[in-house]
Amino acid sequence: MSRHVVIGTAGHVDHGKTLLVKALTGVDTDRWEEEKRRGITIDLGFASFPLGDTLAASIVDVPGHEDFVRNMLAGATGIDLALLVVAADESVMPQTIEHLAILEFLGVRTGVAAITKRDLVDAAWLELVVADVTERLTATRVRWEAVVPVSAVTGDGLDELRAALTRATAHVPSRHADDLFRLPVDRAFSVAGAGTVVTGTTWSGVVRVGDEVTVHPSARRARVRSIQVHGANQDGVEAGRRAALALTGLPRDAVARGSTVVVGEAWRPTAALDVLLTLLPSARTLGQRSRVRVHLGTAEVLARVTPEGESLAPGTTGAARLRLETPVVARWGDRLVIRSYSPATTIGGAIVADPWPAARPRRPRGLEALLAAEPDRVRAAVRRAPAEGLPREELPVRLGVPPARAAGLVEVLEAEGVRDVQGRLVEADALGRSSSAVEAVLAAHHRAYPAAPGMPLEALRRAVSQGALVDRVLAELTAAGTVTVEGAVARLAAHVPGLEGVYAQAATGVRNALHTAGFEGRTAAEVAAASLREPVVSTVLEFFVREGTVTRVGPERYYEAAVLDRMLDVVAAELREKGEIGPSQVRERLGLTRKFSIPLLEWLDAQGYTVRVGDVRRAGPRLTKRSNAP
Repeated sequence: MSRHVVIGTAGHVDHGKTLLVKALTGVDTDRWEEEKRRGITIDLGFASFPLGDTLAASIVDVPGHEDFVRNMLAGATGIDLALLVVAADESVMPQTIEHLAILEFLGVRTGVAAITKRDLVDAAWLELVVADVTERLTATRVRWEAVVPVSAVTGDGLDELRAALTRATAHVPSRHADDLFRLPVDRAFSVAGAGTVVTGTTWSGVVRVGDEVTVHPSARRARVRSIQVHGANQDGVEAGRRAALALTGLPRDAVARGSTVVVGEAWRPTAALDVLLTLLPSARTLGQRSRVRVHLGTAEVLARVTPEGESLAPGTTGAARLRLETPVVARWGDRLVIRSYSPATTIGGAIVADPWPAARPRRPRGLEALLAAEPDRVRAAVRRAPAEGLPREELPVRLGVPPARAAGLVEVLEAEGVRDVQGRLVEADALGRSSSAVEAVLAAHHRAYPAAPGMPLEALRRAVSQGALVDRVLAELTAAGTVTVEGAVARLAAHVPGLEGVYAQAATGVRNALHTAGFEGRTAAEVAAASLREPVVSTVLEFFVREGTVTRVGPERYYEAAVLDRMLDVVAAELREKGEIGPSQVRERLGLTRKFSIPLLEWLDAQGYTVRVGDVRRAGPRLTKRSNAP
């Protein structure tokens, strides 16, 4: 089985990166006329680079000019191995230093340094350059092979460089094929007959022809029509390879450099990131809401920095929140490069600790725990999650691990106090706290509304602010007999609705008002007109409705139940005598105007006491049954 790595060039402008790539691969990676005319690389170039029967590489050639560092960053992201190029006649230059810092911030672990143009200098000078470069590389965290002097013109040293690159690949960690698929887009264009084509380095996972993908941040869905790797058609492409995907159903204007192609629902864009941020010693202090440029994958977005403290000093590392002006797709462990807003220079780097931080607190807290070993990371993420818990499907992104590994971590932690509540992870003691909160909220509701049958579930969820967790707690409290849930209302099992205080005082007045009203009934507002407060009256009326002594007709009119019984007797007698009854007869027999009789007739129909046939009513099943009752 072949192994694949991505090699990215780095180095100062005009140090011979593109010429060296051509000497190694035979491919001229300068694609644009302007690049050939000016003699410098402006945009990214790509070449296939076989290193053996079981080892293949893709080379990403990046610009070295300071004006095109943003393009360099788009190409350097996702590389496995750095090929640093330093010209023998100039040695280390400003962009050499900046590119070295960028490689470190991007987490590149291994590299090879090539001293080009060795044919232009004598042996003594070459020795000095090699010593200078070696000394500088020793100070970095990247594992470098021995410096290799080469000449792309004469071919000297090319075999040694190939051997050094081959050796270095042994230190490149393998990528997980069973991970979630993600590909940051560095190019997007249209091809006749193929539709929209995107290219990039596959960061993780596998995608195959026919798969459905999502392009963020536009959230547009598409299907993979075809896949090419360096011009060759493939059925699928795995992590660590350069790929071109032809996507159907995707308009060209829905994707650009900086977009991300993913598979699955676990991915979603974010407008904020909690990160551990390191500033270069040459940077300026970052205060609250400092504006910076954030480079993640192939995206460059503007952001405001909120350090954990009041500021972050040059040469130091600290927690910070990045509030992005444009959403990006991020994952735990992603590496960022931070550049100043103006002038645009590299000032630091960061590692993502939380891709979806909660809105409060506004400053990050406890990020160190999120960067710990995996089990501790899960616990920290659960503790930082909102009250309703951490969605389980988010774990592969929040933890930066494949889905199978995330599932295994949950199994371990479930034995240590983390619970899965309807797909959300919470600490076991959170259930206890929620249980106490639910009981306290219900008790307070019963005190405030003693006549109410209970508290609406939606109001309870809002009051406790824990969503699905409330449902789990209610289920447990119901099973224990502590809480009773009837329909969409919950109450403490010991609660017996009753009229107390002002409600008990108002009850007599309410009954008297309904008794006096007779067949006309009363609304809550009409009853309250007799010096009673309408909210109190409404509560008392609804209590009587549940008790069965009062009946609501229509949305707002109330009647004594005994009054409606007398009305039913009148209607039943009229129907027995005549077989049917019209509105005018009802008005006459009950002594009502149309305002009151029509709602009563509609209520009779709705309850099944009568059946409307044209303009008259006939006996319905309930009235017949009532009349036949002993």
